[in-house]
Amino acid sequence: MRSITRLSLVVATALTLLLPLAAQDSFAEFEKKVTEFTLDNGMKFLIVERHNAPVVSFYTYADVGSVQEVKGITGMAHMFEHMAFKGTRKVGTKNWLEEKNSLDRVDRAFMALRAERDKGDKADKAKLEALQKDFDAAQEGAGQFVVQNEFGKLIDGAGGRGLNASTHSDKTDYYFSLPSNAAELWFYLESERFLNPVLREFYKESGVVREERRMRTESNPIGKMVEEFLATAYKAHPYGEAGIGHMSDLENFTRIDAEAFFDKYYMASNLTCVIAGDIDPKRARALAEAYFGRLPKRAKPEPLRITEPKQQVERRLTLKAQSQPWVLIGYHKPAATHPDGPIYDAIGSLLSEGRSSRMYRRLVTEKKIVAGAGGFPDFPGEKYPALFFFYGAANPGKTNAEVEKAMSDEIEDLKKTLVSKEELDGVKRRARSSIINSLSSNTSIGMTLSKFQVLTGDWRNVFRYLDQLNKVTPEDIQRVARETFIDTNRTVGYVEPAKPAAN
Repeated sequence: MRSITRLSLVVATALTLLLPLAAQDSFAEFEKKVTEFTLDNGMKFLIVERHNAPVVSFYTYADVGSVQEVKGITGMAHMFEHMAFKGTRKVGTKNWLEEKNSLDRVDRAFMALRAERDKGDKADKAKLEALQKDFDAAQEGAGQFVVQNEFGKLIDGAGGRGLNASTHSDKTDYYFSLPSNAAELWFYLESERFLNPVLREFYKESGVVREERRMRTESNPIGKMVEEFLATAYKAHPYGEAGIGHMSDLENFTRIDAEAFFDKYYMASNLTCVIAGDIDPKRARALAEAYFGRLPKRAKPEPLRITEPKQQVERRLTLKAQSQPWVLIGYHKPAATHPDGPIYDAIGSLLSEGRSSRMYRRLVTEKKIVAGAGGFPDFPGEKYPALFFFYGAANPGKTNAEVEKAMSDEIEDLKKTLVSKEELDGVKRRARSSIINSLSSNTSIGMTLSKFQVLTGDWRNVFRYLDQLNKVTPEDIQRVARETFIDTNRTVGYVEPAKPAAN
């Protein structure tokens, strides 16, 4: 379940920003440590000075995720997570010009193989076998020019750590840390891969993604159920598509398709970078202009215009699998940036944050109906209207119907009875306590500032969020629960144990 944001996660990231306030005791002091600028090509930078250690972390937020995919190229955003470190025309190759010709041969061989394969039962088996051999040979030929993992080795050689990337419904992010005296290496490598990326070994990597799909979705009852659940809950919006992609798309899209996707979404104006650590803002800006200033100026892509129609009937589905019983319940709700966002987060905290939450205390500890249960308000994403998602795993001897009723009772209680001031104050105390007790990290600073910058238009809203949460009242909780948690607005999924096959 990717890109899930609960109150605990929001606060956990927010507190990494606020930890310096324990020493500086004011947001104004923290704000002085942040320098922001936008290059002429539209690329946004936030520089956060933290000179307590000679380390600097880099976090790049690309405002593109699986919601930008269409039928035929589902899984493409995730492919970039796998391709992110394959290198450029200068990094990862022994001879770029020769490699380019070889990559073109691979594309042609793949498309010839695919064309014959698309004939289905009418495909010539002997021709398929010959085309497969041609494709394999073309890939082997292109592989001779590849310097394996040169991108990562350059970072490791400079003392870098934490090189990684991840794909979500709403974004794709890239991040790692370097000693501060090696900071220029990031400016070079990161700008190169957005200026001149080479999607080498593309078809081999798509095979890795296909295997990932088999393991995480097709052979995993919960993964399969989540995919089917989203497809049932959504009729129009791409949140209903699995981010891993459909197998037929993973088998058939091409490197040319990937380059077109990159060209459409990976322009400078669609990138936000946060640099946190031991770095001088003036030097950072000079390096940003020298390296990232090379990226051409282009307007951001058009926003996603499709909206999910209002759900008017309850939807249900059941998956039979070799699994313990599970119940999934989802209610449509506004995007995380809606004014009621903090109220939804407070509901998530009341119901499922920690062992003192209602669902854990009543369903796990007291009634012993479930082995685990919870809920969170932004699945599978935050940028667009999403689902308030609940789940429960039945204990032995308990049925899904019992689990659903127990979970529904807790949800209904929010609608019927005002939350006590003491219980709501507990939510707010936990938030403040987390802020005080948590440790900070440069990478989490990057993650949080970039998210608030892109989703809300101002990184400072991470601080304002907690102010908004403090203003939530019991009446707010009841109002939002009554508006959202209604039968015609929900999707219910059961994972039921499959009966053993008869001998």
